[in-house]
Amino acid sequence: MKQLITLDDLQDFDALIEEMVALKKQPFAHTALGRNKTLGVLFFNPSLRTRISTQKAAQNLGMHTIVMNFNNEGWALEFEDGVLMNGTTSEHIKEAAGVLSQYFDVLAVRAFASLEDKQKDRAEVVLRSFAKYASIPIINLESATAHPLQALADALTIKTFQKTARPKVVLSWAPHPKALPQAVANSFVRMMHRMDAEFVITHPEGYALDPEITKEATILYDQKQAFEGADFIYTKNWSSFEQYGQILRTDDIWKVSATKMKWTNNAYFMHCLPVRRNVVVDQDVLESPQALILEQANNRTFSAQAILKKFLDEA
Repeated sequence: MKQLITLDDLQDFDALIEEMVALKKQPFAHTALGRNKTLGVLFFNPSLRTRISTQKAAQNLGMHTIVMNFNNEGWALEFEDGVLMNGTTSEHIKEAAGVLSQYFDVLAVRAFASLEDKQKDRAEVVLRSFAKYASIPIINLESATAHPLQALADALTIKTFQKTARPKVVLSWAPHPKALPQAVANSFVRMMHRMDAEFVITHPEGYALDPEITKEATILYDQKQAFEGADFIYTKNWSSFEQYGQILRTDDIWKVSATKMKWTNNAYFMHCLPVRRNVVVDQDVLESPQALILEQANNRTFSAQAILKKFLDEA
């Protein structure tokens, strides 16, 4: 494996989850593996969990880390080929990726969707340009359409807390005042396609995700029907994919509440964070014993560590 752009780049999903389980039990078992190796971490967008957990994961493996907030500290990059660079861009991705490949052994990049140009976002121009021109492994720390490390952490969380061999897992849309990308939801769906579970997506009309990703997943427009008998409720907002980047509704009808959680089979509540309290979900749900949000955040270290270890093992 030379890159992790989406979960489709993984060949053995189940083996990777088992690796995460082992690393969580013994996080320092492979500290010699990354000795004298350096991870470069480029952020084009803000981060809390991704930034810290990825650095911690690298350090657990004995790696050095160098973090750069590229939008504020780097030259404006040009991604188009054959362009006359007499505008605002100062450096071409070909040189930037080539230089970084000499400084680092692995490169991790975070670059969000614009939510303005669907085709450009779906092309993952920033991330795939780094993957194209770098000569070292590339890790997606959330891109326009995917957040694989979050989905892997979510898989570990579900595996840890599931009480039945085939739990019912529901991905539920929730309201939000800002237009948010589909990246987390997309990767969660991709992950659930690989899990042995009854999987349901529920959202209002107009919020269908990319059909190339959802494929044959069960989709319900009735949140109560979707929640009935659920073992896990994963809540996330995303803006419209069809009317790209648009907010079609702001009412609180789809907000998750303690009353709605009673429709479930005493389900666990999951969210990737950050979460807007009492907008996306009521605070009593977040503070209930069934909330797994901190466990998910903790598992982010081990999803990143498992991917880094895989790259180091194959170097």
